[in-house]
Amino acid sequence: QVQLVESGGGLVQAGGSLRLSCAASGRTFRNYAVGWFRQAPGKEREFVAAISWSGGGTYYADSVKGRFTISRDNAKNTVYLQTNSLKPEDTAVYYCAAATAIRTVVSGTGIDYWGQGTQVTVSS
Repeated sequence: QVQLVESGGGLVQAGGSLRLSCAASGRTFRNYAVGWFRQAPGKEREFVAAISWSGGGTYYADSVKGRFTISRDNAKNTVYLQTNSLKPEDTAVYYCAAATAIRTVVSGTGIDYWGQGTQVTVSS
């Protein structure tokens, strides 16, 4: 069993940065690929970024490439999402998710574990 808890969200001006964290419980966390998704009001949840269990593979949505960076520290059971050059359209609740296969995380279908989410609000 893995539990995921997000933190680091908040209110920031356009152009600013936030570092989101996804802290996991469970000794098997290092066996899971982890991703970040977001859901804006009135919109469907969308994929943002994913990282393989080893950290050797990363994937990004086109909308965040060059601005967001996903990383993980398996010793701390934590995955990070560094968000830079934030735009108002990045405003959403950000969720982390875990699955044993990276392609499952990227697809968003068949995710094993979801966190509760952290709100990111970018003002113009």
